[in-house]
Amino acid sequence: MIILGIDPGYAIIGYGTVEFKNCKYSSLGYGAIKTNCKDDFLYRLESIFDRVCEIINVYKPDAVAIEKLYFQNNQKTAIEVAEARGVILLAAKKHNIPTYEYTPLQVKNAVTGYGKALKNQVMLTVQILLNLDEIPKPDDTADALAVGICHANSLGYHYVNKRILESKLSKKL
Repeated sequence: MIILGIDPGYAIIGYGTVEFKNCKYSSLGYGAIKTNCKDDFLYRLESIFDRVCEIINVYKPDAVAIEKLYFQNNQKTAIEVAEARGVILLAAKKHNIPTYEYTPLQVKNAVTGYGKALKNQVMLTVQILLNLDEIPKPDDTADALAVGICHANSLGYHYVNKRILESKLSKKL
């Protein structure tokens, strides 16, 4: 199964593909879509839509997993991120790819086993689970990969995380 994980935003949108095959995770690719703050907001939304469609066409995911929005303060930012999230969901819909949404708490719990894990703990666990040489940058990219792993876990693969982590950590000790 190939999952396109997305950390939504409008300035930086993290994306990462997670393949789960034979009880192993791997990433087919990851990165960030960046928009210019000087551009008209509608142009930025169009750019996000077009880039997500390109990514879908390249990786041909079986599912799109996206993080649910969580904001405590800035309502203006929340609205703009929600609009960007809408065009991301539309891109998936236009390609007939099922979408799944996860809260930050669900993602952290699925990846690290602790819903209140720190950002650097999530990033390090993503690196270990995907056997990457380094932690994906920017942070939004690591978050997107975490969302993809979360979706794989929601399909019943959660036991695999524990086995992978235990195996790799025991080799380092």
